[in-house]
Amino acid sequence: MAFKSFFTLFLIHICLFASLSYAEDPSFYHEFEVSYITASPLGVPQQVIAINGKFPGPVINVTTNNNVIVNVRNKLDENLLFTWAGIQQRRSSWQDGVLGTNCPIPPKWNWTYNFQVKDQIGSFFYFPSLNLQRASGGFGGFIINNRAVISIPFTTPDGDITILIGDWYTRNHTALRKTLDAGKGLGIPDGVLINGKGPYQYNTTLVPDGIDYETIDVHPGKTYRLRVHNVGVSTTLNFRIQNHNLLLAESEGSYTVQQNYTSLDIHVGQSYSFLLTTDQNASSDYYIVASARFVNESHWQKVTGVGILRYSNSKGKAAGPLPPPPSDEFDKTFSMNQARSIRWNVSASGARPNPQGSFRYGSINVTDVYVLKNKPPVMINGKRRATLSGNSFVNPATPIRLADQYKLKGVYKLDFPKRPLTGAPRMETSVINGTFRGFIEIILQNNDTKMQSYHVDGYAFFVVGMDYGDWTENSRGTYNKWDGIARSTIQVYPGAWTAILISLDNVGVWNIRAENLDSWYLGQETYIKVVNPEPTNKTELPMPDNALFCGALSKLQKPEDISSEASLTIGQSRVFFTLLMIICTLIPIFH
Repeated sequence: MAFKSFFTLFLIHICLFASLSYAEDPSFYHEFEVSYITASPLGVPQQVIAINGKFPGPVINVTTNNNVIVNVRNKLDENLLFTWAGIQQRRSSWQDGVLGTNCPIPPKWNWTYNFQVKDQIGSFFYFPSLNLQRASGGFGGFIINNRAVISIPFTTPDGDITILIGDWYTRNHTALRKTLDAGKGLGIPDGVLINGKGPYQYNTTLVPDGIDYETIDVHPGKTYRLRVHNVGVSTTLNFRIQNHNLLLAESEGSYTVQQNYTSLDIHVGQSYSFLLTTDQNASSDYYIVASARFVNESHWQKVTGVGILRYSNSKGKAAGPLPPPPSDEFDKTFSMNQARSIRWNVSASGARPNPQGSFRYGSINVTDVYVLKNKPPVMINGKRRATLSGNSFVNPATPIRLADQYKLKGVYKLDFPKRPLTGAPRMETSVINGTFRGFIEIILQNNDTKMQSYHVDGYAFFVVGMDYGDWTENSRGTYNKWDGIARSTIQVYPGAWTAILISLDNVGVWNIRAENLDSWYLGQETYIKVVNPEPTNKTELPMPDNALFCGALSKLQKPEDISSEASLTIGQSRVFFTLLMIICTLIPIFH
């Protein structure tokens, strides 16, 4: 009898431990088997990158403060990393998935990502970050929902729909790499995909028969949340749905002032949430369109993505011409004014992108200013390269964060110029030296003839201004110091500038890059290093136990795939805790 009481007491303690483990910050597990498959999204068989045999990959759906564990099995024939665009991995650039912080996952290896989506909500996506791999797929949506105790600033939608749009080539990423390595441009894409599928045959001359297209089924009189992401290579796309308004509600983790748009330009790497009300009479299906912007339309007629919005009471197929894009050929300010109209909903509840208080960004003193200037590609040492402020970034063999951990010297230089270099362009591993808890102003100046968009890992920044011409000190007089949108990817128009402000409260080494894959591949990126001078694990998590080693530290890497053990542990843990919860329900029987 005493043993029975002792055993029951022991089980109660174990069950309390298990319940506490799950009560705070639940964990969500995903297995990613990354491999090549053959698909024909534009009617031509080609090699694409699939996750668990699917293209695009699965949508990750979690809630604020959840822990996300993704075990990646690399079945490609080359190195692999995943990055989580716009998701601020607080205190842990070790999980960022770019070469400046992480060694790549070798072919036939496993590696497990483990990070927390702390103090965040919103619509994001993930993708493979190395060597143009995103041009072959491997991407998917990433949703972070509000906790139940935090209200959303609109009525709960009747459905949640992820839409991935992007320009697409029938050549795979390795062929595109060879083109860039040969000093050539990528040329006009072969089409635009919507959720990995080609265009609906709205025109028999432009679209061949037999192409699989995306259909989104809806019911009349409902409201749906559409999360739209431009996961493409380098083309700005105008997104619109025939006869429907798009009520903008959120962008990359920030609720926006709600405004209706008949169409919106979505630049490479950007994400938006729209509320779509199905208020039409369903006399037929409706076109969903993603078409190229800022291009010579006569050369791009075949490069248009078309899907179908189908009401459950639809009376027939969509027909007739596509809804037209903005008519602004001779008004280069139209798109910029549309971008300026996207403002932050400062009264909305929910996780803030910078919870330490920097949402009052207009009253914070700027501690540092950097002007990052983009020019057309140049020849450096006989190679065609892209630059930022005259520097073309060279990825080090040993990642920057790993080199710091092991106190290696000479891996990189903390000498990224605050103003563009005036001499010859250079190829260097040159990094911005950020000041912990500083407030940095970055001006992105685009002196090229092509649209560019830029992304900052680890942070949401405040978009305070944009205009045509060269930025000057006087340009600050035009800044929005109250409700500029906070986001992680912003466009810079040709011959124009965009100004952003960043509160450097997230310790680590964080990537700043062109989201246009060709510019990124050719060196248009850098990193910002943010160090807390006080040694503490409260501002940065320690190096993970499963960290990979490469470059000068290759000798530290164990020959076996250590991550497969981590993956097994994850699976065992899930079984263990499931069994525990079952046992807990049986305690009254034992007693």
